[in-house]
Amino acid sequence: MIRGIHHVAINVADFERMADFYRRAFGFEEMPGAFAWADNPDYDRVLGVPGSKGRVAMFRAGASFLELFEYAAPPARDMPPLRPNDRGYTHFCVIVEDMDREFERLKAEGMTFVADRPGHEDGMRGIYGADPEGNVIELLELPAGHPWVLDGAGPPTRA
Repeated sequence: MIRGIHHVAINVADFERMADFYRRAFGFEEMPGAFAWADNPDYDRVLGVPGSKGRVAMFRAGASFLELFEYAAPPARDMPPLRPNDRGYTHFCVIVEDMDREFERLKAEGMTFVADRPGHEDGMRGIYGADPEGNVIELLELPAGHPWVLDGAGPPTRA
């Protein structure tokens, strides 16, 4: 039985920089259990990446987890992040309680956005942006009672 989505994973070029960004910008806390690997045929088999070497850590905010990977080998293909209209995993979304405040705060933390202000429709407000490495993140504010409200998400991680 599937109980829900546990985490979103991002492969980053600069682990320390991006871990710091997600801590500051989104309030993610690093969880115990971070590890590195190299020369491990079992990991290569499970990942489907022969000759892999890297490190990984899991971060938590509320009821959501974010996993950051940094691969040292093999070299990554140099390609831009997917756009929201491309096929494949294109973004993750965070729920916010005060869109205007979070939009300004996240800009100050280094996020870039596709427009100068969030859009709105039927009481929802949202905007797409990118972290410092170009990974697409959606900000979404939902009105009370909306069917997409995330029950059980816990209190906000930032004041």
